[in-house]
Amino acid sequence: MSPCNDKIEAMLEKVQKAPRYTGGEMNAVHKDWDSVALHYGFCFPDTYEVGMSHLGMKILYGLVNREPDQVCERFFMPWTDMKALMEEEGIPLFSVESRHALSEFDMIGFTLQYEMSYTNILAMMRLGGVTVLSRERGEREPVVVAGGPCAFNPEPLADFIDAFMIGDGEEVTLLVTAAVRDWKKSGAPRSELLKTLARIEGVYVPALYDVACDDAGRILSVTPNCPEAPARVKKCVVTDLNTAYYPRSFPVPYTEVVFDRIMLEIMRGCTRGCRFCQAGMLYRPVRERSLETLRSLAKDLERATGYEEMSLSSLSSGDYTCLPELIRALMKDLEKERVSISLPSLRIDSVLKESLEETQKMRKTSLTFAPEAGTQRLRDVINKGVTEQDLMEKVTDAFSCGWNAVKLYFMIGLPTETYEDLDGIVDLARKVVGCYFAVPKDKRARGLRVTVSASSFVPKPVTPFQWYGQDTQESLKAKQQYLKEKFRSVKGVNFNYHTPELSYLEACFSRGDRRLGRVLLAAVDRGCILDGWSDLFSFETWMQAFADAGLDPDSFAYREFGRDEIMPWEHIDSGIDRSFLLREYDRAQEARVTRDCRLGCNGCGLQKWKGVCGYANAGHV
Repeated sequence: MSPCNDKIEAMLEKVQKAPRYTGGEMNAVHKDWDSVALHYGFCFPDTYEVGMSHLGMKILYGLVNREPDQVCERFFMPWTDMKALMEEEGIPLFSVESRHALSEFDMIGFTLQYEMSYTNILAMMRLGGVTVLSRERGEREPVVVAGGPCAFNPEPLADFIDAFMIGDGEEVTLLVTAAVRDWKKSGAPRSELLKTLARIEGVYVPALYDVACDDAGRILSVTPNCPEAPARVKKCVVTDLNTAYYPRSFPVPYTEVVFDRIMLEIMRGCTRGCRFCQAGMLYRPVRERSLETLRSLAKDLERATGYEEMSLSSLSSGDYTCLPELIRALMKDLEKERVSISLPSLRIDSVLKESLEETQKMRKTSLTFAPEAGTQRLRDVINKGVTEQDLMEKVTDAFSCGWNAVKLYFMIGLPTETYEDLDGIVDLARKVVGCYFAVPKDKRARGLRVTVSASSFVPKPVTPFQWYGQDTQESLKAKQQYLKEKFRSVKGVNFNYHTPELSYLEACFSRGDRRLGRVLLAAVDRGCILDGWSDLFSFETWMQAFADAGLDPDSFAYREFGRDEIMPWEHIDSGIDRSFLLREYDRAQEARVTRDCRLGCNGCGLQKWKGVCGYANAGHV
């Protein structure tokens, strides 16, 4: 336990939400500090209530703690009130479990879920007494690693992270922790550890690569500077989810968190090929957990946590092969405990009605559908592969089954978008309202609630739209205002939209290179932290940070990449061929739809990997 424990306890009486820092949750893991060979600090670069909703943290927390000679403890970004008190009292960032300082751990790992959390990473290292720049880090300071979807463009964080883990973390994490443990015992130089890590498939060590640029900042080459580093770093893929580790218990918070329920991952990956969707590309191929495995996990997780809601988690839960059978089985298994089943990430064209009828037997949660675009032309451009009729049928099914709350997600600023496409968003929402009133009164629930959310399109690496620049802030604001005015005449619909300035910065760091490390340092120096929270976000301060670094943010967010240009992330091998992405880019401009991978291989590149062969790997050929 930390020698500062008394001071920490005194501080907890002065902050807004003390349970963020108290620890001691049910199912938390506590090991004797001196009895283990490796101390791993898992860092979520946002607040406790956001981090405790993250499934990946639960998986890796249990995975590492299953090793008898290793311990994993959790760190979160403190809120501004706690951060100020810690700095005033000289208290370093401490773990939830034992309150040891971040600097006392052998290895610390950050999950990269969102580009606007990058400043939190630097702030957490500073607060924890860890040298921020990797090249200045001492021989025995913690080894800093990172993973997650944003690791597929690691370059904006290359100055700060010792090693990135690319792809599925269930296998590569333990290879890395074992390497760090053995290095710690050996007393070898830190440089030797970096070379050892580079030999592990799925690990990228930025210090072992030289990046050459022209005067405009365009990448000319990315070259390994030692034989241990591969020319391209191949992502890790867990080929069988049934044998992969999944926790049967996890810490249960004392305070409310964003997703306060059991998250049961039923499948990983998506076969649909939406051209804007980074997750759909990165998490290929589709892998499903069996009905038997999921029933066993569900029973154990309910017993271990006591939750009364279970979310069937995936990129597109409605595409799970045996979804109705799974829901019926779970409702039967958990009937006495009165556990409700929620279905996030539903595709409009999924077979849905039978599943809805099953889930409504316990209690109803809101349903979310993502048409993404308002017209069929634009849905074909983005390869959404659904029609207006699909949406009307599914929401009618939902209203007939007793639902009265529906959320519709759209994007604005998509490539080739026109104002006719925006009118289509309003028209679709109006028709959804009409579907509700078309259901007989005795079959529909009272109090219709339709929420329409319009986010700003952000071009992401490893997608067919990675070559496009983002729509300008001025254009996005005009489109938001246009929709806002249009929705005034649509009763029963609540319209929400996202801050375009935040999406603009997200685009900068999504598509950026190593030069952005200077911007991050300047932003943290100027106080930019917790930027995902609107009341703390300061766009003006970020613009000052770019000026401090001598960089123009427009050159990252708005410019289009040339077809033959080297992307900053080109040396990270996602398994998706560049030729496939370019082919999809061309098909988008022609509004041509590409078939679902379940209907036949589209040649994305994964089929060349041993043990990974598109949908065939899921066992449903």
